[in-house]
Amino acid sequence: MQPSIYVALSGQVALERRMETIARNVANMSTVGYRADEVTFEELLSTAGKDPVAFASAGETFVSRRAGGLEQTGNLLDFAVDGDAYFAFEGPNGPVYTRDGRFSMDVEGQLVTTAGYRVLDAGGAPIQLDPDGGPPVASRDGMLEQNGVQVGAIGLFSIPEAARLARFDNAGLVPDLPAEPVLDFVGNGVAQGYTERANVNPVLEMTRLVMVSRAFDAVSNTIEQSERTQSSAIRTLGGEGGA
Repeated sequence: MQPSIYVALSGQVALERRMETIARNVANMSTVGYRADEVTFEELLSTAGKDPVAFASAGETFVSRRAGGLEQTGNLLDFAVDGDAYFAFEGPNGPVYTRDGRFSMDVEGQLVTTAGYRVLDAGGAPIQLDPDGGPPVASRDGMLEQNGVQVGAIGLFSIPEAARLARFDNAGLVPDLPAEPVLDFVGNGVAQGYTERANVNPVLEMTRLVMVSRAFDAVSNTIEQSERTQSSAIRTLGGEGGA
């Protein structure tokens, strides 16, 4: 098989990976605190033959850390991060980090996520509120008060830049390196009565979708042309051999 077909096939695999991330991003455009998927590609150089051949890698998916815009809700149990930090909640296998701050208070007074997971303070402990004290008032450093009494603090955490992020549900993230509590509340803080929109740009994603679709069609045409050329060559050589 001609090397050009292998190169084209590698391109199709890379484009398919890009299409998957675009579809996932578009599906989560309205997901609070969602961080978009991005893909990086590298050129793979094969020197197995007489001439080096460059292939496209399948691509590596990573989570964009670009912040989304804040939207005011007026709900005292809605929170957003102002800065480069994350809330944390108690997941099935350890802490999960998120920018989705739509919390509520259960019947026992614990601050929980929309899925019922317990929100954590800076020390990694669940936040216990007074179930009869009404919605808490939060300060920028996450401190929570009910009726003028401090009852806890929402933890903010910094995830190392080098950490690889795995998804938990839609807006949850699990890093492969430990996150650290935020101690500087000048650049990072809690905004009460706000939520963070997904960092997905709908126009950009639709533009990418059109570009990827066209590129996929072009690669498909290249493969078909190569196959036709090869078939023609085989028929021609076969006819000469028969003569």
